[in-house]
Parts: sequence; structure tokens; C-alpha cells
Amino acid sequence: MNRIPKIIATFGGVGYLPLAPGTWGSLLATLVYLGLGWTNHNSSWLSIILILLSGFIYFIGVWAVKHLQEEWGNDPSRVVIDEACGIFVTFIPITFSLTNAFLGFILFRIFDIWKPFGIRKIDQMEDAGGHHVMLDDVAAGIYSAVVLWAINLWL
Repeated sequence: MNRIPKIIATFGGVGYLPLAPGTWGSLLATLVYLGLGWTNHNSSWLSIILILLSGFIYFIGVWAVKHLQEEWGNDPSRVVIDEACGIFVTFIPITFSLTNAFLGFILFRIFDIWKPFGIRKIDQMEDAGGHHVMLDDVAAGIYSAVVLWAINLWL
């Protein structure tokens, strides 16, 4: 009965990889972004797709986390759907390029691991029905997007 929530929460099983599952989940999401970017060269459409995808992943991620909390606990490392959501948020305002994909991945991992500027408070929230698991990565994605956008302005 928990098979579908487990597939969703682990982003297709990537969360079960032994070392740094959050990094693997972020990498897979970045590869999905690259695939979307190569097949859709219109930045406006790509941004719309990423907004819709982020929203969809956010809500199915909350649903999956809620279904698995009793069995898996509050925020286990194998739950990486939140990293996927955060990565897609990172790329929403950014023009598609390999450089931006690389920088966005690095920036997101830095913010996701470091958890500055209130991200740690979100991460440490008591059970909020699964939202707390997703929201810290959305915040990391927003910070990453702002920094990446600023880098693009200066380059």
C-alpha cells in the first residue's frame, strides 16, 4: 500500500542510493531540467513548465511524506522528492544553459546543506503535515535562483 508514496518520496528510487542521496536526487532533477531545456528552447515556456512541475512535485511530495511519516519518521535522508522540487524552483527565472545548470546545482546543494537565512528554522519545524519537509528545499531553491539570477546579470 505504501509502494507509490515510496516511489514518489525517493524520486523513483534515487533516495535509496547509499552515499549522499540528496545530492543524487538533485542531480537527477538537474538532468530532467537539462532534458526539458534541450527539448524546449523558449525560456518563457520552460519557466512555465518548471512552475507547474514544481507545484505538482510539491503537492505529491507532501502527500507521499504524510503517508510515510509513521513508518520512516519525520525527514529521512531517503526522501529526496524535496530536492527535486527545490532544483526546479532554482531554474524557474533562469535562461537555459549548461553553465546555469551546473551553477544552479552547486548553489542549490550549498544552500540545502548549509541552510542559512531561516532555512534551518523551516527544516526544524515540528510536523506540519509534510510541508516542512518540502519547504526548506523550496527556500533553498529560491535563494539559489536569486544568486544565480544575480550571477547572470553580472556575466
